[in-house]
Amino acid sequence: MRRIAIGILTFFSLLLAVAGAHSAERWSKLPPFPPTPQSKVSGLADVNDIKMYYAEYGKGSPILFIHGGLGNADVWGRQITDFAKDHLVIVADSRGHGRSTRSQQPFGYDLMTSDYVALLNYLKIDKVTLVGWSDGGIIGIDMAMKYPDRLTRVIAQAANVTTDGVKPDVMNNKTFNDYINAAGEYYKKLSPTPNEYDAFVKQISDMWATQPAWTATDLGKITVPITLAIGDHDEAVKLDHTQMMAKEIPGAKLVILKNASHFAMLQDPKGYDAMIRNAMAGR
Repeated sequence: MRRIAIGILTFFSLLLAVAGAHSAERWSKLPPFPPTPQSKVSGLADVNDIKMYYAEYGKGSPILFIHGGLGNADVWGRQITDFAKDHLVIVADSRGHGRSTRSQQPFGYDLMTSDYVALLNYLKIDKVTLVGWSDGGIIGIDMAMKYPDRLTRVIAQAANVTTDGVKPDVMNNKTFNDYINAAGEYYKKLSPTPNEYDAFVKQISDMWATQPAWTATDLGKITVPITLAIGDHDEAVKLDHTQMMAKEIPGAKLVILKNASHFAMLQDPKGYDAMIRNAMAGR
């Protein structure tokens, strides 16, 4: 009986260990946004018909980091700390996001892309490496098509180029919903219209329902070097869609981020930063 009891205890110990390992899977968790270091300059730029929050860190060749939908520049805290050691890092809140204002114009990727080009003009920066996550990656691809002279390269993580590149069950995913809720809390703290998150989400959702809608012909005209990254457990963007993008964009490189999801920059900052540095080195 004693052997049987020991066997049963061992069996349940193994089950608990497996369950614990499963619950600790990095890709299934949404870490909090990290703290950001003190910027050397920040402010609100008059851009198109809005006031756009921006901040600069460090010095060297410029990198522009663009966050995803509903988020804000603070998501890049770890990347700012790393890359400001040897680069000029620029972050901003897209229109209506974070500390930036929005107007009555419907949200659209072309409009947000023009905001970022106007911000570069405001900051007197000619050309950048653009690192974009989700909507930020879509803006990067849009900029590569329309303003290639402003870009050294684009590193786009979890971007899609058509609406059918998004998983249909993304809104049922717990981690993604955790992000929507966390973004709402940040919105209340940062936004000049803190009580309008639901209206803001509705405006963004209307854009997501119809945009982007680029063709293989559109992608085939891109001349800017592009790296496409996606987590192997991305909750929102289909892997085969990203693979299609890599096939259609001339010279594009595809990187699969291991044990990471849509929120890879938070889940594996060291691996994420290494991916960016490899892309910048042409590897």
